[in-house]
Amino acid sequence: MWSLRSPRARFVLSAAAVSGVLVLAGCSDNSSGGGHDMSQMSNNTSGTTTAAVEANAFNNADVMFLQMMYPHHAQAVEMANMVEGRSTNPQVLDLAKNIAAAQGPEMEQMTALLAQRGMAVPSTDASGGMSGMNHGGTSAPANGTMSGMMTPEQMTELAGKSGADFDTAWLNMMIEHHTGAIEMAQTELADGENADAKQLATDIVGAQQAEITTMTALLPQN
Repeated sequence: MWSLRSPRARFVLSAAAVSGVLVLAGCSDNSSGGGHDMSQMSNNTSGTTTAAVEANAFNNADVMFLQMMYPHHAQAVEMANMVEGRSTNPQVLDLAKNIAAAQGPEMEQMTALLAQRGMAVPSTDASGGMSGMNHGGTSAPANGTMSGMMTPEQMTELAGKSGADFDTAWLNMMIEHHTGAIEMAQTELADGENADAKQLATDIVGAQQAEITTMTALLPQN
């Protein structure tokens, strides 16, 4: 056996001490790294949870926006469908087709968002009016009470026009209609919570403002 005082024994003990220090240092590093990983994981989880809550949030402003914008879009589509057979202006004809093509799918999106949350989906009659219940269980506003909506009398008068007279009336009415839609969308952006509904509102503002610019430029030609 080695004596504790022998050089060889002292060397073995020193080596063991160094190994122990290295092991402890390694554990300390791993523990520190693990703490960083856990902190990062916690932050990521918190961010994901917040995003999910924002995406699923749904308040009264969201419901009102979707239930009101649906018939508003329906009337715009009806007005767009009036153009063929009454106008010979290719720019007006193309614009009407674009409006119908854009707003039809948006109506489907509104329906889906309301249905997902068990909210009443409004229906429209042939003149662009609306029937249905809002989130509070009361009757939804009738045709002509929403911003930019045309009355049945205005729609009938428009249907009786043709040629340049129709183009001028249609452009003026659609500009007013689009302006009302933008106002409704801006209210949603200010008061709504649902991410999908607010994105839809953003899309409506951008698209319809561009169409207003186009329609305003077309008016002097008629």
